Amino acid sequence: MTTILGLNAYHGDASACLVRDGSIVAAVEEERFRRVKHWAGFPSEAIRYCLEEAGLRLADVAHIAVNSNPKASLFRKIGYALKTRPDLALIGDRIRNQSKRRSIEAELASAFPGANFKGEIHRIEHHVAHAASAFLVSPFERAVVLSVDGFGDFSSAAWGMGDRNGVSIDGRVYFPHSLGIFYQAITQYLGFPHYGDEYKVMGLAPYGRPLFLSAMRRILRLEDNGVFALDLGYFRHHKEKIAYEWTGGAPHVGALYSPALEDLLGPARTKDEPLEERHLDIARSAQAMYEEAFFHLLSKLHERYRHSDLTLAGGCAMNSVANGKIKRNSLFRRVYIQPAAGDAGGAIGAALQVWSELGGIVSGASTATALEGDRISGRRVMDHAYLGPTYDDESIEALLAARRAALASQDCVVEHIGDEAALCERAAAAIAQGEVVGWFQGRMEWGPRALGNRSIICDPRRADMKDILNLKIKRRESFRPFAPSIQRESVAHWFEEDGDVPFMMQVFQIREEKRSIIPAITHVDGSGRLQTVHRETNPRYWGLIEAFRVRTGVPMVLNTSFNENEPVVCRPDEALDCFSRTKMDVLALGNSFIRRRNG
Repeated sequence: MTTILGLNAYHGDASACLVRDGSIVAAVEEERFRRVKHWAGFPSEAIRYCLEEAGLRLADVAHIAVNSNPKASLFRKIGYALKTRPDLALIGDRIRNQSKRRSIEAELASAFPGANFKGEIHRIEHHVAHAASAFLVSPFERAVVLSVDGFGDFSSAAWGMGDRNGVSIDGRVYFPHSLGIFYQAITQYLGFPHYGDEYKVMGLAPYGRPLFLSAMRRILRLEDNGVFALDLGYFRHHKEKIAYEWTGGAPHVGALYSPALEDLLGPARTKDEPLEERHLDIARSAQAMYEEAFFHLLSKLHERYRHSDLTLAGGCAMNSVANGKIKRNSLFRRVYIQPAAGDAGGAIGAALQVWSELGGIVSGASTATALEGDRISGRRVMDHAYLGPTYDDESIEALLAARRAALASQDCVVEHIGDEAALCERAAAAIAQGEVVGWFQGRMEWGPRALGNRSIICDPRRADMKDILNLKIKRRESFRPFAPSIQRESVAHWFEEDGDVPFMMQVFQIREEKRSIIPAITHVDGSGRLQTVHRETNPRYWGLIEAFRVRTGVPMVLNTSFNENEPVVCRPDEALDCFSRTKMDVLALGNSFIRRRNG
């Protein structure tokens, strides 16, 4: 038996996974245990969970794979420093950041006193790990592989081919040019300063007009060979010290844009200023520019490789709006994006790349569903994301017994419903009555999306549901859309495209005649960021949607993450705490059904 521990360490979305003989046993982000969004540092708690899930000790692990290699592109780094002579403070800061990062062995010794790791440590270049994270669990025999993000190991994008021999990279975009940095800088300019706020700009964009597109084309240039280049006059990251914080807490990135950007676009918005029409137009223009660059690159990749299957990874692969247009705007016919496409996913990519280099056949998290070709050369597709912790009825009932007085004081009634169909029917009835239902079931999802096991579920037919959710629980910006979970077999009846989107990584247009039926999940431009739900991969969630369909004729529910301005809940007590401090009406906690009498 060969065990490989994969890590995304010392970066945002720190994570770990455990691969045993090519099969993914467990995968989880550190933030779920630390309760700090995008937690950066060494993922000791995620490692602890993965070992426990596999029933292993650290001494049983043969290999550790890390999704970064400081030696990658070393001569390019030296050449860049000699040629451009950046601020000495920038160079010193990078050196200090590296020195702060203790060796993997030292981190393990600190986190697991007395444990004895005897295995081998592998450093996998950042974009190779990204590419492997998508292709090696995809349903494709061969595919074009593309990784696009901010930066990793001195590159911001890499592409090549994946086949039965693994992943090969034969093209890159190097520092300081980056599509991810372009989008992050505009996000900061628009007054969204936190790491990972880019999705807010993506949600804001449909409210505006692309009136600043000509300005965006000055900031980001497209080149004849398909790549892109920044006009560095609008940026600081290449020459000045930028405040970066990647160790032991919430990640932080200082301002990436220079004063020249404000000269071009006008004064930057502070996070507390109201959004004006100009900000909406800039958001729309930035998204349009991103898509121009993205599809410009895809066009050249298809022209080069003459292959119609694509696997996509990297932080930019989280741009679900652009992803949903791939079939329309390129010659690629099939696309696969794994659920943790950003840096967290590098843990899986690094581990699977090592297994592939060892000559093994990779196995994803498949449960033999309808994904086309779900067994390729003996390997299986990752067609579900349920790789995190689970909790049995006994532990849940013990928690509820300990909280009996607190629940009674909130006028809550607790029932045990052991029959799955009855549980789904009760929850569906509550949803159809306009109630907000917390749905905590099975293994927690891998990746940033709640996919029916750590979800808040509502009625998509309610035009006022967005306001109800924001008032009762989410307390977030009003422009941000909510997503539909739809039975896979019904996608073509409700959306303009028919495709499998199990991880909520693509946005499709809702059929025009259906939009008025499901206003709560229809965005202002008529789109929806859907999750396709298979009966085989999540029978309980599919059964909930089926019970709702029987009642209403609508084969979908509104699905948002089970949290309140925090990481998605992991443990039953966190779900119960969130339920208690918000105005949620119902909590289905495993087989326990908790309802407020005055809900």
